[in-house]
Amino acid sequence: MTSIPYRIRRSQRARRARILVGGDGVEVVVPPRFPLSEVEPFVEEKRAWIERTLRRMEETDAELAPARVADGGELPYLGRRLTLAVRREPQRVREHAAVRGDTLRVALPPGAALLDAVERWYRRRARDEVAPLLDAACARAGTAYSGLQIRGQRTRWASCSSTGAMSFNWRLLLAPREILEYVVEHEVVHLEVLDHSQGFWNLLAARCPDWEAREAWLRRHGHALRL
Repeated sequence: MTSIPYRIRRSQRARRARILVGGDGVEVVVPPRFPLSEVEPFVEEKRAWIERTLRRMEETDAELAPARVADGGELPYLGRRLTLAVRREPQRVREHAAVRGDTLRVALPPGAALLDAVERWYRRRARDEVAPLLDAACARAGTAYSGLQIRGQRTRWASCSSTGAMSFNWRLLLAPREILEYVVEHEVVHLEVLDHSQGFWNLLAARCPDWEAREAWLRRHGHALRL
């Protein structure tokens, strides 16, 4: 029986060991004092689940064309496919990225990393895409949020704090637009119902009747939303 490749990450916030299976492989998250000798037995105990999850991910990967971050490559953007056009300019000091039609044009100074530049562009665009959706959803609901942050969390798509502070993952822009719209509605409901009680789901269903289909898409394809 072959061993499962994995990496270990100690977390001050972890109270118990857990396993994350994502687009970048298998990660075992353990508390600060968790004995490393117990990691391998823990992984073996979860082997069947890990292998099932990896097989499912391979199947769904075939359903979505992956991003290719290179000159002439393609990037997903809210259901569109953008062609990436890259040029390096010896005299340029700062990177520049802008969409023209169906092309994302990126100009880079010498030595700049294309992947980092593209991610920064997605992060800027995420705020521009999320803010109006969030404003409109709050206006319909008669609620208000206290702040908006764009992050790159590995295990969370969005969050709403008890003070109304909103956080959204820029990788949602790699999904179809209706998925981003669903996540926004989901978080706006949290302004009224912080937990995931039945009352939360009832209110979400009233505002987004097909939420289950959109949630299922995100659960199935979320691991593939990466550069």
